[in-house]
Amino acid sequence: MILATAGHVDHGKTTLLHALTGVDADTLKEEKSRGLTIEPGFIYPTTESGAELGFIDVPGHERFIHNMLSGVAGVDGALLIIACDDGVMPQTREHLAILTLLSIPVVAVVLTKTDLVDSERRAACEREAQALVGEVAMFSVCARAGTGIEALSNWLDARAADWQARPAPGRFRHAIDRVFTKKGAGLVVTGTVVDGVVERGQSLWLLPRGERVRVRGLRRQNREAEHAQRGDRCALNLAGVECEIKRGDWLIDAPAPLPASQRLDVALHLLPTLDRDALHWMPVHIHMGAAHLTGRLGLLEAPTLAPGGRALAQLTLDAPQHACCGDRFVIRSQGADETLGGGRVLDPYPPRRGARRPPRLAYLATLQQALENGASERQNGFAATLETLAERQPDGLSLVELSATLNRSVETLEEQARARGLTLIRAGTEHRAFAPVHLDALANVLDEALAQYHLEAPAEVGMERDRLRRVVAPKWNVGVFREWLDTLVSAGHVIAQGPFIKRPSHEARLDEALETLSQTLLPLLDERFDPPRVRDIATDRQLDEPRVREVLFANARLGRLFQVRKDHFYPTDTLARLGEIIEALAREHGCVRAADYRDRTQVGRKLAIAQLEFFDRVGYTRRVHDARQLRRPGMWG
Repeated sequence: MILATAGHVDHGKTTLLHALTGVDADTLKEEKSRGLTIEPGFIYPTTESGAELGFIDVPGHERFIHNMLSGVAGVDGALLIIACDDGVMPQTREHLAILTLLSIPVVAVVLTKTDLVDSERRAACEREAQALVGEVAMFSVCARAGTGIEALSNWLDARAADWQARPAPGRFRHAIDRVFTKKGAGLVVTGTVVDGVVERGQSLWLLPRGERVRVRGLRRQNREAEHAQRGDRCALNLAGVECEIKRGDWLIDAPAPLPASQRLDVALHLLPTLDRDALHWMPVHIHMGAAHLTGRLGLLEAPTLAPGGRALAQLTLDAPQHACCGDRFVIRSQGADETLGGGRVLDPYPPRRGARRPPRLAYLATLQQALENGASERQNGFAATLETLAERQPDGLSLVELSATLNRSVETLEEQARARGLTLIRAGTEHRAFAPVHLDALANVLDEALAQYHLEAPAEVGMERDRLRRVVAPKWNVGVFREWLDTLVSAGHVIAQGPFIKRPSHEARLDEALETLSQTLLPLLDERFDPPRVRDIATDRQLDEPRVREVLFANARLGRLFQVRKDHFYPTDTLARLGEIIEALAREHGCVRAADYRDRTQVGRKLAIAQLEFFDRVGYTRRVHDARQLRRPGMWG
């Protein structure tokens, strides 16, 4: 259990911890000479019960509020320290407000310097503290004399022994608040584990720089360890670092580095004690994790927000920063002399446009409700959220994007989406989840589009896949659409004929004259990788070249033939045999090179290139530099 101190300057926070642990949390020369805490100090005492307990001693002076904020990120609770001679002071209230905004509970109030006041003053101080924080444990101590220290120590020991570690449902995230070099070890970073678990030897991403590093060594609560988890104070000895690391950076576990963002959509809560409204686009200081940032506050629902008000907002940062849904933040005034409010990040990757549109606000409200229901604290906490969002997104949810937003693996989100009855479609790196009702509606749209096309072009076999996508689902990823279309083909809802798609009931036919001539001309093209050109057929059969071209085009519209280049038409069976050659070369060499294809088909280089370019156009292959990769194996099977 990690506890932070909180309270006004010179109320005895550091002295109290020294009395409890025998350790001076002030380590800087300037701190010792001035008797003033500047940087957070860290103490990990050994308790009588053997329970793990840690203290973070934070500065109380108003000039060092930013250091106080970096120290309390991720702690389990706080001890509110109030000196009896002063009572509740400005930083007492500000520290308490910050704790409230960060949802850090005050586990106990400690009244210090009891030797300087009489019993009446002490009782008044107790009443003042109780009015401020409500019913919490309260202790009166004189740290210098040791009065009351044993009772407080025993209570803390029992509390630590009963403490249950918080669940760690997400991927590992570590907020860096200190960076130093240790002789014999190298670079060390310390901070609080915000989520997940880390192990010695693990590779992590350093954000927002996107550099890969390795955990050479690990200490948790100032003890050697093999792993650390959410809520632990953790020191990581890093290897492979080639850039500068600073307070506010992050270490995360993810398949790839997550993009940093300069805009964060948030749920904002202003303190009720403010004496003025918050204005749209006002400059603010932003404290999140261990980072101290500057930027502007954009209000999404109204141009102003009154003290104590809650609203959806957008923070525009002056520098890119890593964040996830659920991260807590505090904003302070432009002069950094007053705490204004705080809240939680909802979406760290908002779209560039439409921030105030009703569908967008509804999306953010759904995420906000999920956080209020504790979704970020549970492994399957976002399952219902996925279902709600998918019902509002006809084009589906990108689980890759949501993985970065929610700090959950794509596999975890897929499992949750499947459990809620969503349909998953994968295509390359794209993973999308759809509400079945939207796919059913889209299938009806596709059927109507095909029906209209068959009505307008009865002699054509059907629509090409890409043309069909542009008509039915123009915003969809090409690969995702093709995967979905394949499910309709497999279910028999539509028929695929090469690159064409048609309704099962559609049968394209030529008129009698064209059909008769087709029976004469089409056999000339069979089983030939280098079939005769249009003008050669016309000359050989003593026919009009335009008439021959008309017949071949009519058969191409039926799907019997495909025009590979201007004067070369190929039957479907011939293209299927060429497709088999392409697949064989891909299996043998990992790719298809033009020279190998030419040698295998025994056609000239120009025609070989024309055939390969045709297969590129219909989506069977993709050109990568000087070779081809298979995109859709079995398409011509």
